[in-house]
Amino acid sequence: MCYLHISDEQRRSWIKFARPKGSEIIGQFLRYSSSKCYLTLLRRRSLNLTHSFASKLDGSSSPVGQTMFWRKKQKEKLNWEDIQKKDKELRRILAIIAYLRDGVLVFDKKNKLFLINPQAEKFLEVKGKQILGKSILELSSFPFIRPLVSLLGGEIREVYEKELPIKENLILEVSAIPMRIPEEKIGSLIILDDITQEKLAEEMKTRFVTLAAHQLRTPSSAVKWSMRTLLDGDLGKLTEKQKEMIEKTYQTNEKMISLIDDLLNAAKIEEGRYLTNITLSSIEQVIQSVIDSYQDEIKKRRLKFRFIKPEGEIPKVMLDVEKMKIAVTNIIDNALRYTFPGGRISVSVQGNKKEIRIQVQDNGIGIPQNQQKKIFTTFYRGSDAIKMETEGTGLGLFIAKNIIEAHKGKIWFESKEGKGATFYFTIPIKEKFSEFIGEEFY
Repeated sequence: MCYLHISDEQRRSWIKFARPKGSEIIGQFLRYSSSKCYLTLLRRRSLNLTHSFASKLDGSSSPVGQTMFWRKKQKEKLNWEDIQKKDKELRRILAIIAYLRDGVLVFDKKNKLFLINPQAEKFLEVKGKQILGKSILELSSFPFIRPLVSLLGGEIREVYEKELPIKENLILEVSAIPMRIPEEKIGSLIILDDITQEKLAEEMKTRFVTLAAHQLRTPSSAVKWSMRTLLDGDLGKLTEKQKEMIEKTYQTNEKMISLIDDLLNAAKIEEGRYLTNITLSSIEQVIQSVIDSYQDEIKKRRLKFRFIKPEGEIPKVMLDVEKMKIAVTNIIDNALRYTFPGGRISVSVQGNKKEIRIQVQDNGIGIPQNQQKKIFTTFYRGSDAIKMETEGTGLGLFIAKNIIEAHKGKIWFESKEGKGATFYFTIPIKEKFSEFIGEEFY
């Protein structure tokens, strides 16, 4: 009898293989959890596999993960139809695999396919008889398996929830999990989840947001210029009370325009069409222009603001300047919003041969530990941030992160509640457009 351990952060589960002596079929899969005990198998949403099949049968040289369904005497793999004729308990397990909504494929340590369930057959438009026993590279001859082979490679690299268009009106989310024992890899488990409807819903939502934002932007811009005309006195002198009222209206409208811009930027990011004008530019000048635009706010809040420039000249890099200004603005704006009057903020730039690193540090309210994982998600604002600054969309850091990553950079932060936050981001030094777009385009 052999127990195989599978675990994640929330639960521990076990798969039990019983091998009665003299029998031809290895028996049952059981999952035990702290809250329930029930029969199941490899459901991605209920069991997040981070470890996998990890044992051998008795003294046999054949690992469980390699052969899974196995005859004791002949030691041969069994196809789907043969297995179904065997042990009653095993047939129950096969029924579970057969009726899973996700597609399941299992490869042995030689990267040859030895199990495929009916849902995977449907997704990939193949029959198990055609492909069982073939290596993953041999499977590339099947048109709807070819994208999967391209994603996983001949050695079946590990991936997690990777979106993969297979054909028109079919997008799969692919996870490839190596099955290991301590000494070696003994196979690979591939899980295919159909997310076509989810992606269509996201696309419809994005289209709606884009349309609504565009429709709102035109009248908002008209209101802005009308208010500006009145404030400038082009239509006659205003009384102080009139001027005060129009100024409030103007500022409220500016906030509306900022919200619309954020929605449009978020929609463009989700559509994957954000960077439009890549040129060789100075990141230092971009940061300086953003800081200059906040000088009045810095003085008003009596902030001790420092821009620490590099000692030597740093190289120019490939940037979409307008988009990078948005990213830098969102990060610095957060530091300003959530630092108390009289507080300290510093921005520093450092460079080496490979990348430029920018650091924005403040001694403001900080980010609670239990909220830090959500900080780059859409429409998320921390509880402390809402108390201090009621206005905000929760899109600023989401947009900044996507702009930086679109430039092949990285962004991260360190923070302690009540002691401020430090945001870091890097931009790789790419001086040619061909270097910027990356190897995947060739």
